[in-house]
Amino acid sequence: MLRIKKNCSILAALFFCAQVFLACTEPNPSLPIEVTGFQTIPADSVSSSAIKDSTDFNTTQKEAVKPDTTAKDSIESDTPKKDTTELHTNSEDGDVIRTCILGDSTGELYSGKLYLDYPADSFLTKFELGDIVTVAIDGYDTLEMPVAESSGDVPIAWFMVSAISGSENVLLTIHNGLLSDALRIKDLTKPIKVTISMKEKGGFLFGLEMRYAQYMDYYIENYPELSVEEFANFREVRTTGMGKNKLYRSSSPIDNCLGRNLKADSLAKEAGVATFINLADSEESAKSFNGFDSSYYSSQNAIFLAMPVEFFTRSFQKRLVKGFRFMIEHDGPYLVHCTYGMDRTGFTISVLEALMGATSEDIQADYAKTFSNYYNVVEGRQVPLNKQQVDFFKNVVTRNLQAVYHAEKIEVPDIDHADWATATEKYLRVLGMTPEEVATLKSKLK
Repeated sequence: MLRIKKNCSILAALFFCAQVFLACTEPNPSLPIEVTGFQTIPADSVSSSAIKDSTDFNTTQKEAVKPDTTAKDSIESDTPKKDTTELHTNSEDGDVIRTCILGDSTGELYSGKLYLDYPADSFLTKFELGDIVTVAIDGYDTLEMPVAESSGDVPIAWFMVSAISGSENVLLTIHNGLLSDALRIKDLTKPIKVTISMKEKGGFLFGLEMRYAQYMDYYIENYPELSVEEFANFREVRTTGMGKNKLYRSSSPIDNCLGRNLKADSLAKEAGVATFINLADSEESAKSFNGFDSSYYSSQNAIFLAMPVEFFTRSFQKRLVKGFRFMIEHDGPYLVHCTYGMDRTGFTISVLEALMGATSEDIQADYAKTFSNYYNVVEGRQVPLNKQQVDFFKNVVTRNLQAVYHAEKIEVPDIDHADWATATEKYLRVLGMTPEEVATLKSKLK
């Protein structure tokens, strides 16, 4: 059982990071590891089964910064290097970098994380950690990205520029995912130029500070201001357009790694949940949890999707649709969960809320509630997040919806006045759902 102790040393936390790093780099892991952008868990809080079963843990190690070509054919020593002198020429005001994406001699990407032919130390003379930059990728897209070191410095699904002092290359990446997936970049048959310029000096400094509000705990007594429902991150979704007693969300009712599962399972029974959408686990791993057979959960309809925490990938999208089709085929009330009910659940619920006509304010408030339920445990006692911290999390969810939809050529230019229902119907159609399926899903949730 996962035990999150009240007082953990910094050394223990670093040891945990090393454990997760090793787990992430093992060849052919049995399940993907879910990584959340706002979480630090002590080393002694993680069981090997919890890591295996794709829970929502944060890796805080820095991104590798040298292209890994060990899985590729070695490049001949006499292979000429491409001339990037012109690409490295800066503009007259000195705040623009022009470079290109690195690939091997066959035109293949070194990695789905896009390595740039530009050294980090040179980059850091023009931009600093916490800046927000505009990254124009020739022929693909223009994106705004914070400058940071590790992908864990930014929220799940956010793009970022990774610049680590001493590294040979600057890296463009996503926290949990590959930027090549989001941009649908397949190869470098033709060189891809990249131009980076300043968008907002220090615009993400508060985001970097939010890493220190990411501590959570196992014990309910350390959350004296929360109800049992809030501790279990269990709630009914009642955003605009959503029917009463139709949709619920929670932390896992079966995975005991957080000490919340029995409470979530009991609350699901009390609410009369008839169908569970398990985003985190395979059926085999779910049924292996201690106490599964005696749970209320085990007696109801359930689908086990084992979704990666990579919202831009086809794998995630296919399983999302599979989950929605399961909802169409079974009666509610429905409960959507992953492990924490945070990242995969947060995105999935936001799509359903958007489909039913929720406003940005609706979606943001529901999403941020999860972080208020978990975070900012200081010396064994939760200190409620302040308004600025809550607002930070509110902005994450609508930004993620906007970015994921944009990757499928669906534009939501004005979040404050967004027509999320129309955009979401288009998104589900792009993912392969028929108009009839979308209409049936909506009728199930009215």
